[in-house]
Amino acid sequence: MSESHPRISKAVIPAAGLGTRFLPATKATPKEMLPVVDKPAIQYVVEEAVGAGLSDVLMVTGRNKRPLEDHFDRNYELEQALSRKGDAERLAKVQEPSDLATMHYVRQGDPKGLGHAVLCAAPHVGEQPFAVLLGDDLIDPRDPLLSRMVDVQEREGGSVVALMEVEPSQVHLYGCAAVAATGEDGVVRVTGLVEKPDPAEAPSNYAIIGRYVLDPAVFEILRKTEPGRGGEIQLTDALQMLAADETLGGPVHGVVFKGRRYDTGDRSDYLRAIVRLACEREDLGPDFRAWLRRYVTEEM
Repeated sequence: MSESHPRISKAVIPAAGLGTRFLPATKATPKEMLPVVDKPAIQYVVEEAVGAGLSDVLMVTGRNKRPLEDHFDRNYELEQALSRKGDAERLAKVQEPSDLATMHYVRQGDPKGLGHAVLCAAPHVGEQPFAVLLGDDLIDPRDPLLSRMVDVQEREGGSVVALMEVEPSQVHLYGCAAVAATGEDGVVRVTGLVEKPDPAEAPSNYAIIGRYVLDPAVFEILRKTEPGRGGEIQLTDALQMLAADETLGGPVHGVVFKGRRYDTGDRSDYLRAIVRLACEREDLGPDFRAWLRRYVTEEM
């Protein structure tokens, strides 16, 4: 591996959002702690980072996010109670989050957007490439995405974004990429980016989903980036500058994802994610699928 493309080991997870779409459930509980079957959504994200070889995880948090730190810390009283009962299965589940990775936390303070949240990670990340994982997107571990993005970054340098084809009518909900073919299946060169464009002005139907592998050059660009759409510092704007001028920090590539993705940031998709994951569980699936068939039949 070349000296200019060091092995990536750090992941950044922005987790300072207020979760207003899930009120009142998120009034006192961080949205990242909402359960997806029997694990909080944020644990799936950390597990994905660890599965891609990223053992150092920084969460960018805000007020009322202490439960995130508690979840990935030890709970000795609970562990002792389970141990006394001889409940080894639940004890292992309780201990698992604290053993996943080396966890770090930093407060974002002012909610100035995703770009600002990423910039808060600069002192921890330093001068090395790093991954960013958004907690609203859960990627099925059977369809690895982040590990391939890391491979592309280590081979090509620069930054890598995750892309997914969406219906043209949906592009206004996402950052959207203009792309060029590379000759490698599933990998494209990103030539431009637009944050939440009008469908008529979108350069393609390739939407950016919540996974990035970034060159540290993005920090200097973010420091100079003025607030954009919504009055926030947009990560998309900084990536657009990198795509337009490779001398700033290398090229921008996209990995096109066609696997299973669960959007937990939307109430309807959150419920669908729970149903899909529960149906596929060996311990829950058979009984749950049987009940679901009966319920759907009765409601039709």
